[in-house]
Amino acid sequence: MSSIRNPHRNAAAAEQPEHAAHYAALVARDARFDGRFFVGVTSTRIYCRPVCRVRTPKAANCLFFGHAAAAEQAGFRPCLRCRPERAPGQAPIDASSRLAWAAAQRIQAGELDEHGMEGLAGRLGITDRHLRRVFAEAFGVSPIDYAQTQRLLMAKRLLADTSLPITEVALAAGFGSLRRFNTLFQERYGLAPSQLRRNMASTQVSGGDEADTDAASSLRFELGYRPPLDWARLLAFLSHRCIAGVEQVDGLAYRRTVRVGLGAQAPTGWLEVTQATGRDALAVRMSAGLLRALPAVLAGMRRLFDLDCDPQAVGLVLGELASDAPGLRVPGAFDGFEMSVRAVLGQQVTVRAAHTLAGRLAAALGEPVPTPFPALTHLFPSPRRVAEASADEIGSLGIVRQRVGAIQALAREVAEGRLDLGPAADVEATMAQLEALPGIGRWTARYIALRALGWPDAWPTGDIALHKALGVSKAAHADAIAEAWSPWRGYATLHLWRRLGEGLPTLAPPTDTPLPTGARS
Repeated sequence: MSSIRNPHRNAAAAEQPEHAAHYAALVARDARFDGRFFVGVTSTRIYCRPVCRVRTPKAANCLFFGHAAAAEQAGFRPCLRCRPERAPGQAPIDASSRLAWAAAQRIQAGELDEHGMEGLAGRLGITDRHLRRVFAEAFGVSPIDYAQTQRLLMAKRLLADTSLPITEVALAAGFGSLRRFNTLFQERYGLAPSQLRRNMASTQVSGGDEADTDAASSLRFELGYRPPLDWARLLAFLSHRCIAGVEQVDGLAYRRTVRVGLGAQAPTGWLEVTQATGRDALAVRMSAGLLRALPAVLAGMRRLFDLDCDPQAVGLVLGELASDAPGLRVPGAFDGFEMSVRAVLGQQVTVRAAHTLAGRLAAALGEPVPTPFPALTHLFPSPRRVAEASADEIGSLGIVRQRVGAIQALAREVAEGRLDLGPAADVEATMAQLEALPGIGRWTARYIALRALGWPDAWPTGDIALHKALGVSKAAHADAIAEAWSPWRGYATLHLWRRLGEGLPTLAPPTDTPLPTGARS
């Protein structure tokens, strides 16, 4: 069910495309559609998620929007019960939606405020006119309206989930002026921030975020997702690839140290993630020092755990391949450089060996950081630190010369700003840049695209494990089979690795796949 764009006028609700289908999902409170659309209730001027537990409004009073910003632009206020700011996002699957999504990621990182519309468009390689057009098509609003909505929703979240002073809330949400924050908040939501905090306290219901009771030491938030989510398998994948001193999987909890940004003043700290009890959400606890980078930290967690995945959409394409594990996600990356270095270290060695080498690198070059967890001791080294280390220093850790050259070439490109390994990067251009570096081949570039760039259709061609899982001997044959799983070949990759690891039988290709002669080994 596709999202509806902003109906800039309050036309009759029944005239909206797909109104009946959206309303049916609303009546069912179907969590699979959480974040795929929002409903504005014309009688109250409030907009909600489709999973909201309040009384279902009449169909004639409902308008549907593809994004929270579109609902707010149309004059609707966010619901205090279901809290639209906690809804999962939507993963891009085509070039135009990915471009708009990349712009949104950069806006949330503050680039629109720092560089303006022309500067933001230039960083994306397009004109500002084209940026406005693709953004409006994807989100139903302008980039400026989107940025304002994101700041206000983050402020609303902080007012509800923490006891931070309102001045700190305004700064953490991205407002440079408390007066400007108060004015916009009053204009958009019809009440002052302090009033909203009191109202939120009186309307909290089961399923709300756990409020932080000790803001001096840590902050607590929840991140929603569309069910199902296979938390155990997700942690199992990450546990084998954790970097000692930087990451830890302890039971059903994931922990890590964090640096946000590359400058000397970049915020640092730690975080811990568990599955919320009785809710389709992950519970995040983080050190208070990360407050000024909160949007980036929460976005990084969403990427790492693939929380914007739509399991229903993936399952429809993957069919039998995903039927026995519909909640499997593609583990992403909190830090694209860190994940990419780990991928390079994993070339032609076992997962365990790569784990050992990455831990040695972090201990030797990473900065110490205080945490409440004995297993977390260091930040992963910055690109600049890796680039400036001597080859002998890195080689003394047991890393072969070819890998040392690849890691340092990668670090130099990132440190000098020539290579972006974040989710807003252009996928094809970035893979080409990676393959041009010494010691980085096609498989590694695609694996980085899958996890660091968050490209759901990435397929690591030539992967021997995939060949075994499919029962074929040649990359061309595996690639031909995988075409049937586009645009979700990244998820197919994880499912095939899972099947092989769990000793499941070879999977027969889709019946309509034109397999080359002699494809089966």
